[in-house]
Amino acid sequence: MRIGELARATGTTTRALRYYEEQGLLRPERSANGYRSYGNEAVRSVANIRLLLACGLTTDDLRRVDGCLRDELIDAHACADPTAKAELFEQRLSLLQERIDDLVAVRDQLLDRLAGLRRQPAPAGVTGAAADRAGCPEPSYEADGAVRIASTRSTVKRSQPPARSERARSRP
Repeated sequence: MRIGELARATGTTTRALRYYEEQGLLRPERSANGYRSYGNEAVRSVANIRLLLACGLTTDDLRRVDGCLRDELIDAHACADPTAKAELFEQRLSLLQERIDDLVAVRDQLLDRLAGLRRQPAPAGVTGAAADRAGCPEPSYEADGAVRIASTRSTVKRSQPPARSERARSRP
């Protein structure tokens, strides 16, 4: 099949297929006129390449398991030597677990902070939505339209200057 047919069969672009070829992940036959010609196994290879790239592996990683890209990744592993594939998957699983652990730690910190903010009593005389925001820094607006949050160093540029009422609110 030609490159356009493979692109349609795999739901990818011809540009991506050419990139996979440049990276040494696909090896089409070339006809006398220079056209790429792919066998039916290329559909599985492209599906595997896309799956592994989406899972965070790199093209360098995929070159390490090149002989296995034509295998069915989910079920049977028919690589002549699956050692490289197993080592790569173990390394990536370890990295993924580290990321998951980091994300869980951040989530837990945010949940603790949110619980603390919700438990914090509102100042005397503050009720309703203002009480919900009690303890949270109020944004101020600078002359150039930038928003500055008290107690942070970051400034966020707005696409439009603040409305007149916002400018009046931020003045001392």
